Amino acid sequence: MAMGQEELVFLPLGGVGEIGMNAALYGYGPPKSRKWIMVDCGMGFAGEEAMPGIDLMFPDLTYIEERRKDLLGIFITHAHEDHIGAISELWTKLRVPVYATRFAKNLLETRRLSEPGAPKVELREVKPGKRLNVGPFELEFVPVAHSIPESNAVAIRTAAGLVVHTGDWKLDPTPVAGNVTSPEQFTALGDEGIIALICDSTNVVREGFSPSETEVAATLKTIIADAPHRVAVTTFASNVARIRAVAEAAQACGREVIAVGRAMDRVIDVARECGYLDGLPDFRRADSWKSIPRDKVVALLTGSQGEPRAAMSRVSRRDHPDISLAEGDRVIFSSRAIPGNERDVGAIINDLIEQGVEVITDRTALVHVSGHPRRDEMVEMYKWTRPQTAIPVHGEALHLDEHARFARAQGVGHVVKARNGAMVRLAPGKPEVVEHVKAGRLYKDGHVLIDDKDRAIPERRKLMQAGLVSVAIAIDDDGVVLGEPAVDIIGLPNRGRGGEALIDTVVDAVSQTLGSLSRGKLKDSEGVEKSVDRAVRQAVNEVWGKKPACHVQVVEV
Repeated sequence: MAMGQEELVFLPLGGVGEIGMNAALYGYGPPKSRKWIMVDCGMGFAGEEAMPGIDLMFPDLTYIEERRKDLLGIFITHAHEDHIGAISELWTKLRVPVYATRFAKNLLETRRLSEPGAPKVELREVKPGKRLNVGPFELEFVPVAHSIPESNAVAIRTAAGLVVHTGDWKLDPTPVAGNVTSPEQFTALGDEGIIALICDSTNVVREGFSPSETEVAATLKTIIADAPHRVAVTTFASNVARIRAVAEAAQACGREVIAVGRAMDRVIDVARECGYLDGLPDFRRADSWKSIPRDKVVALLTGSQGEPRAAMSRVSRRDHPDISLAEGDRVIFSSRAIPGNERDVGAIINDLIEQGVEVITDRTALVHVSGHPRRDEMVEMYKWTRPQTAIPVHGEALHLDEHARFARAQGVGHVVKARNGAMVRLAPGKPEVVEHVKAGRLYKDGHVLIDDKDRAIPERRKLMQAGLVSVAIAIDDDGVVLGEPAVDIIGLPNRGRGGEALIDTVVDAVSQTLGSLSRGKLKDSEGVEKSVDRAVRQAVNEVWGKKPACHVQVVEV
């Protein structure tokens, strides 16, 4: 390959090998002077056990930050947080235009960019079907069905050929709100000749076709109509089709809808502005709950993933200021727990059941469908597009591996199994990984971003497992210990296996260690700290079976 030859490359920095944090780069030009575009810039949710104290995760964009003068723009496929959630946090490192449809643009402005201290992001509205020229790229948003309005694939044209980045999609001829995935449009792209299909892998392990949102709407209508008392429905706040289905079901049986939760309110405002809730009356405020008869109300609540501060969780704990449930009321989880959230969701369900509330989930009724394609839907996509190369994305290792086998079975000539940080040359020549670049995760820790090398996270994990012993010792210039050492234990049990008080075990270990050291050694503060640390950890381990973290401080007087 000549050094100056123009190449088209694909470089995922997030979302490949994981679900969430989607961020994909496409570069065109000679290796040392490429121009770049980014498709999506999303976040992920951290688990409390794996990442104590961390709520949000973002892709590490260091590679493109170092080349930001050659980055031409960020193109948003749709408004889910795993595709837009990192923009408010990371945009200042890039400072390029962000292109999105009206719904995604308005939701970005309302949800993230209205927060105190949010950057003034340059947002540009794009219309599906119209081609947009940005540097050496020509981009076209191609509507697809998904669980949020105005979802799109992106057709990316360069002198090297056409690439289709599907984003999140499914086949649904009756989506209630939002786009349909058009066989004609994707067949036309296939006729044009697609050198690479970068395709969603989320549901590749599931056979058949996904049910339609219309089928869910019919089920919700029956369940709400049959309810004897109050009904509460929790779902993803971004699922406008589900919000509309609940509102139509309530309207059909003479019930009023109350929307509860800030995220829900924001989505509803944007959906009304964009026309997706036309024909429906305004929803009532949460403080109307107690004034409406029990058989005449439906609540739409945030918190379908067990978020502790969201409305559904607070209702289950009986500490919501406006919404309460009683025996005989009905709760519908019109959602599915994202992997990692099952325990939190289960705790809410159990709390509700203990209160005598009837709980309906997708395990017992068709109250939720995925926004991602199952295998038979993917068969159709591959028939329409007929790509020369397939690159599975948007999935964990299992999904990507299964998608690779699936693509080969569809007759695709080249299948590239990439991961975050793997640069794939798409053209010219045989598609292959040509370079590995820095890729990783950033964590939102309070008001700061830390990287995955920061010591805070492993130290917190250790504290979660075995607690902390703190020891302060005063020693004068002659090597004499002054007074009694100050000792405290945090996160340790009160007593060891023999019934001994652990605080006494620590005090004894400190005293014995100090008593064994000569005055000369006591003058060495660092040596004293190491000796006490070692002795305390060993002594506690003998009676408890765990070695705590130990912080020893010698104060020289």
